[in-house]
Amino acid sequence: MTTRPNLFAGLPERAEEEIFETLLARPDLRIERIVSTGQASPPGFWYDQTGDEWVAVLTGAAELRFADEPEPRHLSAGDHLLIPAGRRHRVERTANPTIWLAVHVVPG
Repeated sequence: MTTRPNLFAGLPERAEEEIFETLLARPDLRIERIVSTGQASPPGFWYDQTGDEWVAVLTGAAELRFADEPEPRHLSAGDHLLIPAGRRHRVERTANPTIWLAVHVVPG
């Protein structure tokens, strides 16, 4: 877990992969900061998670696509949404930088 007290501190100019930093972890909950610098999910890859995930874009922008929707959702700073367990999704694109706050509910 991080001891960094500011969500906007320590940002890289560029990174090969997204940076996932756990801010808080409990048996049934994980909160993380995700820093994207232009990344997207690999072609054909879909996340299919066993727990719910709530995400918020703190700064930047992204396009998130759900397998059951024809068009991606455009997310900007301040936008948030709940991704229910089992709902397949992928990141189509991110701005550099995009900072996400993600809350994962771990199934019990």
